[in-house]
Amino acid sequence: MRFWKSNKWIWGMLAGILFLAAGAGGDHFTLIWKKAVMICMECIGIG
Repeated sequence: MRFWKSNKWIWGMLAGILFLAAGAGGDHFTLIWKKAVMICMECIGIG
């Protein structure tokens, strides 16, 4: 558990949040959401 006592995990978490915000900030979120819905509809057989 020495990992949690250091501050290295904070930098990893901040980098993850930064990349997540950068991806969701553009129009990427709606594009990926539409693709995910279409894949689900095709797998289930509705679409």
